[in-house]
Amino acid sequence: MAKGDQIYVLRDLAGVPGLYQHHGIDCGDGTVIHYSKAGEIAEIARTSYEMFSWGSSIYPVRQSLIYTPNVVIERATSRLGERRYDLLLNNCEHFATWCTTGRNESRQLANFGLRTDQLNLPELRQLAEGDRHTTSPAEARANFQKALGDIATAYNTTLADQQTAYKAADEWHRVAQKALAMGREDLARAALHRKVAANRRIETLTAQLSELVELELNLHRNRAFVERQVGSGGVDG
Repeated sequence: MAKGDQIYVLRDLAGVPGLYQHHGIDCGDGTVIHYSKAGEIAEIARTSYEMFSWGSSIYPVRQSLIYTPNVVIERATSRLGERRYDLLLNNCEHFATWCTTGRNESRQLANFGLRTDQLNLPELRQLAEGDRHTTSPAEARANFQKALGDIATAYNTTLADQQTAYKAADEWHRVAQKALAMGREDLARAALHRKVAANRRIETLTAQLSELVELELNLHRNRAFVERQVGSGGVDG
């Protein structure tokens, strides 16, 4: 990691270890600017590595550089004190990605098929707030079941998108062949360009499907761990 890097740690949610990533900006001096939840209201603050990591390993986000490290720090610093955290529209990853690339994006949400234009935002925010205070085994089990259901929905949505992309790639291939048969190389090149774009989309969606499968396996493992802890009295009821 270096000054201006976008970094993240894996955080727990509802007793599930490593369920989501918490992002921030490495200031290069042992501090991190991030959406801190140290108080009752999430606020963009400059804290120590220790307060950012909560004792977990820190990882860099691999991406192409848009701004120089100094500019990244300036952008992050300009939002210190902000209290407009929103899980789906302005979370810690949205903030950090904006600092490094200028794009207000959260790949975590996109990778799991969570599209803000298709979600019931008030309901999801209420569930997210409820998760933050979940302590009982019954609530933890319910959250595991909901998470698994959400993954299944995201998987089916992503799979459908992948199948659509496959069809699009085949269709543009046929269009290119017909254009060449007519002597229209310009149209063939345009069609092949669309085919390449569709194939890239297929690669992205295939990777997302793999991530969802891995997340589901992790949830099953973590649920089994929590159940053992409950059975042994290791989790408060």
